[in-house]
Amino acid sequence: MFKKILIANRGEIALRVIRTCREMGIRTVAVYSTADKDSLHVKFADEAVCIGKPSSADSYLNIPHIMSAAEITNADAIHPGYGFLAENSKFAEICSKHGIKFIGPTPDMINSMGDKVTAKATMIKAGVPVVPGVEGLLDDVAHAKRAAKEIGLPVILKATAGGGGKGMRVVWNESEIEKAFETAKAEAAASFKNDGLYMEKFVEEPRHIEIQIAGDQYGNVCHLSERDCSIQRRHQKLVEESPSPFMTDDLRTRMGEAAIKAAKAINYESVGTIEFLVDKHRNFYFMEMNTRIQVEHCVTEEVISYDLIKEQIKIAAGEKISGKSYFPTMHAIECRINAEDPYNDFRPSPGKITVLHTPGGHGVRIDSHVYAGYVIPPYYDSMIAKLIAVAQTREEAINTMHRALSEYVIEGIKTTIPFHLQLMQNEDFRKGNFTTKFLETFKLK
Repeated sequence: MFKKILIANRGEIALRVIRTCREMGIRTVAVYSTADKDSLHVKFADEAVCIGKPSSADSYLNIPHIMSAAEITNADAIHPGYGFLAENSKFAEICSKHGIKFIGPTPDMINSMGDKVTAKATMIKAGVPVVPGVEGLLDDVAHAKRAAKEIGLPVILKATAGGGGKGMRVVWNESEIEKAFETAKAEAAASFKNDGLYMEKFVEEPRHIEIQIAGDQYGNVCHLSERDCSIQRRHQKLVEESPSPFMTDDLRTRMGEAAIKAAKAINYESVGTIEFLVDKHRNFYFMEMNTRIQVEHCVTEEVISYDLIKEQIKIAAGEKISGKSYFPTMHAIECRINAEDPYNDFRPSPGKITVLHTPGGHGVRIDSHVYAGYVIPPYYDSMIAKLIAVAQTREEAINTMHRALSEYVIEGIKTTIPFHLQLMQNEDFRKGNFTTKFLETFKLK
């Protein structure tokens, strides 16, 4: 087992990793930018090293600075968290060359799933259902028009190196193809320095349901059931839950088997997530694989009583997993508490938290790195906390969540708490009647 782990990340996920390491008797190193010097992950780690100025490029994406911090503190492993360098194969390779274990998959595994066209071809070969679309990348607008006719409208253009909705356009009419192609290509180039696009059939009324998986270095793979991530805004998740209210036993079995096939196709090791689109007829299609721990991993932890960070560390250290798949025994819902103004198009709201009162009680969990007096910097993602409610049934979990949200007081900044409070009382949400398009018609009061 590792003696010291450096966490190449910030905020709540860094604090989350530190907590598990402490339980496992592993020392930790926090890295931080000058903007994060007062963050809790810096205060709670055994050691802390400043790695640069506030911008991500100068700090959390600065590989030489992070590797220097690992070397001067004698860390024997690096946990990348999520975001930043978590799915950067170059970083994983550099760690390996320096004799430091990257807690995650190998560079080849990251590359095989990082490019969406390559990933899709791999899934087809493995027998995992995929959304109908073109093979390879689109050459030009003419190719896009031909492909749209073959697939049938509506279609969606996607950046091959994409994520977070960047470089993505839905096309409903043939006349829209040229403009959509050019704007998606330009956005992809600006966001990822890769303007490659591909095209798929646009799945109408979809659910976004993902399967959590774990694989070890010996070929054992298991799934840990599903999470429904359909409540999202501009392809950014806001609420996640497990089990999905749309799930059936048969669908869970088939999706779980498909996820295991997907992981075994690349001999995957570490924890990861296979993301699917599920249509209204419960047909499911592979969308992408996240080769890292996810923001919403704690939802799964609560419904199966399973520490995914601990499992990730143990797998990296060469331990075997049982190979047994898990199914939810409880119901959990997570609300992402973001420093955003839901009444002003979710505009970011950085600044100083003047008053903070967090909820508690049975069935409530909070993962957060903030406190009263903490100044939220404007340089990073706006998520400041994850509030998780767990209960025996979905109805009880929603009621617990609503009660917890009503107790949650954050002053000095705007947050998404008012949005979540209203969502928990929405009749369609409570009945489980929603898709990824739900928030397009949801109106805040």
